[in-house]
Amino acid sequence: MSLSVADVAAAGAAWVWMPDDAEVVADPEFTMLRLPDYVAFDLSVVSFTPTRPLPRVVDAVVARARAFEVPTLDWQVLLGDPPGLGAELAARGGRVKLELEILAADLSDGGPALRPPTVDVDLRWATDTATARDGLAIEAAGFRGELPPAERIEAVAARNAETVPAGRGGLLVAYVDGEPVGTGGVAVVDGVARLSGGVVAPPWRGRGVYRAVLGGRLSYAVTHGATMALVKANPTTSGPILRKAGFTSFGPEPVYAVPLRA
Repeated sequence: MSLSVADVAAAGAAWVWMPDDAEVVADPEFTMLRLPDYVAFDLSVVSFTPTRPLPRVVDAVVARARAFEVPTLDWQVLLGDPPGLGAELAARGGRVKLELEILAADLSDGGPALRPPTVDVDLRWATDTATARDGLAIEAAGFRGELPPAERIEAVAARNAETVPAGRGGLLVAYVDGEPVGTGGVAVVDGVARLSGGVVAPPWRGRGVYRAVLGGRLSYAVTHGATMALVKANPTTSGPILRKAGFTSFGPEPVYAVPLRA
């Protein structure tokens, strides 16, 4: 199997993150989420399929976003989005708040071989509340969010207890000497392993913990039929690790912050 730009763009566009407790604004040309308070941003465009001239649809999205009375709208420009979308967002005061790139790896032959970590890492799926809390705490600290409420943590553990044995993925947590040190999620959908939230606690970086979490997720994905692994990564942090691990970058997918107040 050889991954093409079209394959990766289509898989990336199909990857829509939609928490159960988000408020969804669904329109034939876009989907927008009002996110819960524990997430580090308020409002986000998660899909964009315009059928009218681009400036008119961008204006319609921004006008709808203003009804939420929040200061900014986060909008990720995807690999397969219409040409000129970034320029339209910039013309409305949008500035890139997060540089991301989309990377992919071919798993049809079993995936890349990874170097082992330099510490003894114990990997556990977050199928119980304690492990889910550990993973979500590392994730919140790494991405400057807040720990979700207790009922949300319990819901994550319950969902993982169902999805992990079913081959649909879940949250993986890394421990060293019983201390939670890293985490990362995977969802296996239509043969694609969507890797998300990979982060390591600062004192443990540089010891191969990220690779261990990556390897655990890739092994799980291959076992459950994935032929492509997909990541939307920071090009200066996880991006270099992923490229060394055999992933290919297919292009930038920056997140713009579009101001909603005069």
